[in-house]
Amino acid sequence: MSATVPEGQLLPGIGVIETVESDNILRWDGADLYVEQDVYHNGQLVHRRYRRRVTRPVAQAIAQMLAQH
Repeated sequence: MSATVPEGQLLPGIGVIETVESDNILRWDGADLYVEQDVYHNGQLVHRRYRRRVTRPVAQAIAQMLAQH
């Protein structure tokens, strides 16, 4: 995976710093458009290939771009 958020994000409710790595490839499973991410808490892997759904506005913008071609 290539794109990393180096500074991470503090999750105050659980007191950890979360960083994410993703290949930023959009995937479709027949129902949802998503990207896969590896999620780390304080540098320790907690979710491998976590599916994060693309928001509706992003999906609509992608659909509009594809419709123009």
